[in-house]
Amino acid sequence: MGFRKKSKSPPVLSHEFVIQNHADMVSCVAMIVLLGLMFEVTAKYAIMFITVQYNVTQTLDTDAEDKPEPFSYYKYGPKDMATVFFYLLIAIILHALIQEYILDKINRRLHLSKTKHSKFNESGQLATFYSFSFIWGCSILTNEEFVTNPTFLWEGYPHIHMAFQVKFFYICQIAYWFHALPELYFQKVRKEDVPRQLYYICLYIFHITGAYVLNLHRLGLVLLVPHYLVELLFHASRLFYFSDENKQKGFTLWALLFVITRLLTLTVSVLTFGFGLSRTDNQGFSLAEGNFNVLTVRMTCLSAICLTQAWMMWKFINFQLKKWREQSQIQASKKKAVSPKSRPSKKDSRGGSVNGVMKPDDKTSPRARKSKAS
Repeated sequence: MGFRKKSKSPPVLSHEFVIQNHADMVSCVAMIVLLGLMFEVTAKYAIMFITVQYNVTQTLDTDAEDKPEPFSYYKYGPKDMATVFFYLLIAIILHALIQEYILDKINRRLHLSKTKHSKFNESGQLATFYSFSFIWGCSILTNEEFVTNPTFLWEGYPHIHMAFQVKFFYICQIAYWFHALPELYFQKVRKEDVPRQLYYICLYIFHITGAYVLNLHRLGLVLLVPHYLVELLFHASRLFYFSDENKQKGFTLWALLFVITRLLTLTVSVLTFGFGLSRTDNQGFSLAEGNFNVLTVRMTCLSAICLTQAWMMWKFINFQLKKWREQSQIQASKKKAVSPKSRPSKKDSRGGSVNGVMKPDDKTSPRARKSKAS
């Protein structure tokens, strides 16, 4: 793990060496990019990695006699890959800092098992990211007025111009989910957990990049913010559960919001692709103009969203059934552990016998009967 002091250092460039010092090595690469700003020859290349590219300045026409104020908007292009790469490095460094100085210290206090330790680290990292992205996304939705006017999702398509906050938000989102791929190696994720994490990482990359490239960033923002809220609630509830297994109320609220969010996602998607974009005047396919408003693209996007929501609901139902079975097994084991009270012995209908065994009378003894008989 990066920034961790070890008494014995492993061989240079070995797997253990890379895992322990990956944050330091990535920091060196990021510093090289930043040092490029100091020289005129390399500054134009370093800026391509650090700042957002494809700036477009437009003027807003007003009725007043004052001069129109210029506004800066941004498009996307191939240079964005360099920006994504740089902020991917920043994400790896921040990931190591959170793991080293926050999560590892909490893990030492809780004394979790290996399975819970891995899930605790995953939930801690994702809860931090979801909380930051949710707050940032809410501020963008408030400033851009995407929520107050639903027709804003498809009116004026293609939406090739983005505000700085919108483009930088998408750059950071893509960079974060791409950084999650090498983190599977750096964090020594168990083989059993790798397929599950790969599924949702690839789904995030596919959907977020698709919304960015197809100029559907408004719809992507509206769908991402409530989804991140639900995921934040789930991982926060799991963190509280690991600290105290009696704290499970958060999962009930998460289950309710999860179903509502799935229905909201399907409703907004059908409304946008089925009714909004299909009725706009600008129909056609043009890579130069960034217009992808054709039936094939619309149905492909809608099908991808619907299939993803169906897959998530299937995983959700299986999770709830598994949890219900575990609780029923625990209750059954508790009932078996409580032994029934011993019942009092019953006398047989025959006189002087208890439980089928003959017992002599207390008043007469066998010796007395024998003496009388003699």
